[in-house]
Amino acid sequence: MSIQNTDNILLIFTRNPELGKVKTRLAKGVGQENALTIYKQLLQHTHDVVVQNNCTKRVGYSVKVRTNDIWEESLFEKFQQQGDDLGQRMEEAFSDAFSDNYKKVVIIGSDLYDLQPHHIEEAFHALSTHDAVIGPAKDGGYYLLGMSTLVSDVFKHKEWGGDTVLESTLKDLSSYTVHTLEELNDIDFAEDLQPYPEFTNYINQLKLQP
Repeated sequence: MSIQNTDNILLIFTRNPELGKVKTRLAKGVGQENALTIYKQLLQHTHDVVVQNNCTKRVGYSVKVRTNDIWEESLFEKFQQQGDDLGQRMEEAFSDAFSDNYKKVVIIGSDLYDLQPHHIEEAFHALSTHDAVIGPAKDGGYYLLGMSTLVSDVFKHKEWGGDTVLESTLKDLSSYTVHTLEELNDIDFAEDLQPYPEFTNYINQLKLQP
């Protein structure tokens, strides 16, 4: 059974770590095997960050729920994402969380090496006084979204993966109170690896200047 917090739940969206099926844009720069290795490192980083937060943690798998992986059943609830696109899958996960009587629901992805526990803590704290919280990503998307009430519009009519997602989402939330976290860099392309010494070997392979 998972450790429960009656008010706060963190949703963690992941892709099943399979060769050729994760970080496809990154793979164009570093190759599929390296992209898979990097994604596994990002998953482990996400795990190590979120275990420090006091909240219910629920991991959403893109294809199939796995057992005996890094997400321990003693700490994480698990589910398979449902929906035709990212927006539908997120809305379904948020709706289920609110139906389970959680009052503050926050979602993150698993490709953010800059993510730290204090970002998640700040998000939950902000939802005590705001309707929503968002963490802007440098590519025009967001790395974190939280709500204290379900606003379905934020999940609809988006060009997921494009550079207008943040702007469009903020428009949908214009009549709500929104707290904005600091802007962070998610890892989608080979060039996004440059700030991180942990990925120096991949940068050298690409002959990029760190």
